[in-house]
Amino acid sequence: MPDGRTGGTARAFELLEPLVQAATVRVHAAPDGYAPHGTGPTWGSGFFIAPGWVLTCAHVVGEGGAAVRLVGRELGITFSSGADGTTGTVTGRVECVLPERLEERRPARRALWDLPDLALVRVLAPITHACVRLTDRGRPRLDEVAYFGCTEDLGAPEITGRTTRLRGTAAGGAALRLGDDDEIEPGMSGGPVVDLARGEVVGVVKARRHNGGGGLAVSVVQLRTLPLAATGQVGLYRRVMQAHDLYHYDQHVSDRGSRRTWTDVHDELPAREGPYEGRRRLTAAERTTLCGLLAELPPPRSSEAVRALVEAARGEEPDPGLPAPLSWRDGLGMLHDPPGGAGEAAAMLRYATDVSVADHREPPSPGADEELWDWVRATAERLWRPLRRELGERHEQGLAQRDRRRRAQADRHPYGHARPPGALPQGPSVLLEAWAHGWEDVYDWRVSVLYGPAHPGRVTPVDSGVRATRAGLAEVLRVPLAEAFRRCDTHDAAALLEVAVAPELFGLPVDTWTVAGRTPLGVQRPVVFRYPAGTGRIPNDDEADHRRADRWTRVQAGPLLDERADCDRGRPRTPAPEWLDTLPDNTVPVHCRAAEAEPTRGSLYGVRDAGYGVAVTRRPPEDPEADCAPFHRGLREELTEAARGAPLPVRLQALRARAHGADPDAYWADGMALVWEDPARALPEDEPLQGDL
Repeated sequence: MPDGRTGGTARAFELLEPLVQAATVRVHAAPDGYAPHGTGPTWGSGFFIAPGWVLTCAHVVGEGGAAVRLVGRELGITFSSGADGTTGTVTGRVECVLPERLEERRPARRALWDLPDLALVRVLAPITHACVRLTDRGRPRLDEVAYFGCTEDLGAPEITGRTTRLRGTAAGGAALRLGDDDEIEPGMSGGPVVDLARGEVVGVVKARRHNGGGGLAVSVVQLRTLPLAATGQVGLYRRVMQAHDLYHYDQHVSDRGSRRTWTDVHDELPAREGPYEGRRRLTAAERTTLCGLLAELPPPRSSEAVRALVEAARGEEPDPGLPAPLSWRDGLGMLHDPPGGAGEAAAMLRYATDVSVADHREPPSPGADEELWDWVRATAERLWRPLRRELGERHEQGLAQRDRRRRAQADRHPYGHARPPGALPQGPSVLLEAWAHGWEDVYDWRVSVLYGPAHPGRVTPVDSGVRATRAGLAEVLRVPLAEAFRRCDTHDAAALLEVAVAPELFGLPVDTWTVAGRTPLGVQRPVVFRYPAGTGRIPNDDEADHRRADRWTRVQAGPLLDERADCDRGRPRTPAPEWLDTLPDNTVPVHCRAAEAEPTRGSLYGVRDAGYGVAVTRRPPEDPEADCAPFHRGLREELTEAARGAPLPVRLQALRARAHGADPDAYWADGMALVWEDPARALPEDEPLQGDL
């Protein structure tokens, strides 16, 4: 590594240092109105990432012990307010912390806080301040960096910086390892880590080593794990990143002021590329302008919509291991270093062209999409002619396809309804698979994105693991499920969760698990159970396939008939296959005792083999002697009101919400689960994980 004060690293540090120092803040107790502003011990550091928003570590705002509430806590922020080094102090309020469970479960004293260990603070007064430039890359390069924070080397608090190198990543990329070239002071926690080669913030200082220099930082990409937005709302991450990009865009195009901006400094950073690479990449000014124009548009409909445009522009499926892209700028970050030596600039211009003709979640501001296309066309003038021609054709085709989609949608839904009320969203769903591990009470698991009818058979893995206990599945799956939901949820609907497990696990209380906040999964979204792929099918049995298809079609059309499949007025029974075969095709078999050991295999497997794709089961009630009549009576009324099968997953979600809200008329549905074998959503049939790795 070049010495910290010589060569290209030294020049980059000199250029970036004043910009980073201007945006880095000291975090301390909130001023009480009597003490001079800015006094009191330093808790740590932070930095402005957008107007009015400070990013720091959760353990910094948690100063004071476990009794202190994090979210909503007010604290003091001392920041630089001008080029002459003067400072100001303002009050901030903690908007959220990551992970959210830190509010209930804090680490022991002197122990590391759980990753991501981030806090987002909202400033409570209008102030003028600088903001850092955040990376858009899903993974940082292991290169020279500088870290900044509040130190008291000379007896007074000040913001200083030191150089080192990223030595690797940890926790699946959530944490960055800082080299031991220098020491991290305690007050530097929460400060920014800056990539000196690219002039962008890649991390937040988290911890130092006890026996020497260096330590850990948190990747700023973990901001994408901010709490999910309610349906129809713009999430906090998208709002903050939109403000971030518009800030730097406004700074770049403004003629006021003579201080250099981040965009200006990017053009002055020492070159790390060959003489011909400039034509293959967008300039710093072009990147800033593109991010600003993208921020002027409404946010994307879903994460998968962004990934689809990235795949079309990049020429290959993006790395599935990267965090879900939640904004248009995140898509740009997935276009660096495209395959086959293709130009990065070309990929980004293709992507911007596709965004300009995309169907947005709401109408963009007048002229915003045309302005983006005009910029793409003007920027392509400095590149090769075949690309300019390609972009023009791509834009024309995109406009034509968008017009056809809109006309088709208007024909299908003349009154403006995007989908029938109560129907499931037809886009990607989250697939959770779990397999019993031999005779032990542990389970292998896998979380994936199942693309559904639009892309039959396409599955993208999110995460997997082995040997999780049944009681520990909820905690183990919290982070993988949250990431999968970020990929699949759209602005107007929460994605379906499909749980593919053996019928013995249909009593798994997935609907009660929590991933974000305190609202159970079964209240947030539709949850259905499915039989594992590749089981219970007779090869080349056309008659069974036709019977399964006929019964699915009849149930979807309705009306629905319910039939007690594993009890006779409260007494358990195992239905005979011949009896199941004689039931009408529009029957929904009902299991009130299916989670008990013996009837499980006989009834649920028998119902599946008889071709019934929709069935109802429930977990055993707390009182084993409780009468099942209220359950059957309530379900019969529900099936009658639903009239057909399509609304059942959403209606069951509404029932859970009513029970969660303490509606006594919905208590009968507690623990109820829906078996939903949709033939249009085929499951992957590869082998499960086996054993330890």
